[in-house]
Amino acid sequence: MTYDLIGDIHGHSEPLTELLNKLGYARTDGVYRHAERQVVFLGDFVDRGPDQRGVLEIVRPMIDGGAALSVMGNHEFNAIAYHTLDPDDHNRHLRVHTERNRSQHQVFLEVFEGTSDYAETIEWFRTLPLWLDLDGIRVVHACWDEALMKLLQDKYSSVNEYLDDDLLVAASRKGSEEYEAVETLLKGKEIELPDGQSFFDKDGNPRHNVRVRWFDGDATTYQEAFLGPEKARSHIPEDPIGADHLIQYSHEDPPVFLGHYWLDTEPQVLAPNVACLDYSVAAKSGGKLVAYRWSGEQRLDNDNFVFVENGPE
Repeated sequence: MTYDLIGDIHGHSEPLTELLNKLGYARTDGVYRHAERQVVFLGDFVDRGPDQRGVLEIVRPMIDGGAALSVMGNHEFNAIAYHTLDPDDHNRHLRVHTERNRSQHQVFLEVFEGTSDYAETIEWFRTLPLWLDLDGIRVVHACWDEALMKLLQDKYSSVNEYLDDDLLVAASRKGSEEYEAVETLLKGKEIELPDGQSFFDKDGNPRHNVRVRWFDGDATTYQEAFLGPEKARSHIPEDPIGADHLIQYSHEDPPVFLGHYWLDTEPQVLAPNVACLDYSVAAKSGGKLVAYRWSGEQRLDNDNFVFVENGPE
């Protein structure tokens, strides 16, 4: 099988349609299909963008009809937890309805909250796997950590078929091993900055932790290890960094594709067998919706990125 992997969409249906057309997919009986290839989505279908429902009306028929696969993004996980009552306290939800949490999820809620298909959409999110280990490639929203995957598989046999209540609740309890596992797989490996230092993220929130290149043993400082938008890099300290952030991922391992990191350069591989496909399509200043056309190669090639521009708001 050959795959077209597509990064975070965040409610932007027009760039998605343009990208599918550019990749040679045609809509037949309501489903975008290719005669020889299959899409793999990286998750984060919702929040931020102007057409929440339109995106799902494209991706759901593709996935349900076998024209695409997908992993879960942290925004789908958050939507599930935001909707689900805490079984230990029915006065609250697993993702607490704070002003900040609602603000992050507001665009999706404005479209779906109170509608007849809100609960059914959340149920569909729960069918998205946390990772995919396919013939020749691996796919996860933020971080491929086999130890954490094994932990979840050993405790939850249906982990990649359905996000059941037991795992959902455990993964929503800060401090549990399930919380740490799902947080890492869907949001990436994070480490605390030295000496109480901080920087502001893309939403203006202060951050004392930094997402890191968990696969990169050559990074020797916090700034080099940082994985995120280039415009934030200068705010990351150049203090020496140890090896605690690293996860063993050999260049001989299958190519792994990630979303999540809100990159803002020209699309390019992160390592010979590591590629991120999130290039900030939902950025207010404009970004790209990016795909990678994979046809069996072990060493990824920058020439295989395909993208469309999304202009500033």
